Amino acid sequence: EVQLVESGGGSVSSGGSLTLSCAASEYSIKTYCMGWFRQVPGRAPQGIAVRDSAGRTEYADSVKGRFTLSQDNAKTTLYLHMNNLKPEDTSTYYCAADYRPLPDTCVISGILSLAYKGQGTQVTVSS
Repeated sequence: EVQLVESGGGSVSSGGSLTLSCAASEYSIKTYCMGWFRQVPGRAPQGIAVRDSAGRTEYADSVKGRFTLSQDNAKTTLYLHMNNLKPEDTSTYYCAADYRPLPDTCVISGILSLAYKGQGTQVTVSS
C-alpha cells in the first residue's frame, strides 16, 4: 500500500503563496496518477490538479494560472505551488494517487477514485 504524506499548509494573506508537498512511500511514482483535491467541511470535495504518467497536467478552472504541479527528480514527491491565493482557497488539501500507467485514465473528474489518499493539510487565506 502506498502512503502519502502532505506538508506545507499554513496561513497566508490574500495574494500570498504556499507550496504543498506530497511525499509517496512508493519507490517511484512515474507510472502513477497523482493529484490534489480540497474539501471544506460540509461541502463536496473539489479536484484541483492531476498529473498523469506521461507528465501531463490538468487543473480546475478555479485555480488555473495560479496553481502549478511539479515533481522532484527522484519522482517520489509531488508539489502544488499555489500563487495569488484567495480567501476562497481556504480548505483542507489532500493528495491522492493510484497506479495508472495509461494517461487517459488520469483526469480531475476521477481524482476521488484514486486508491490512495493522504491525511490532508490545512490552508487558510485571510483577506
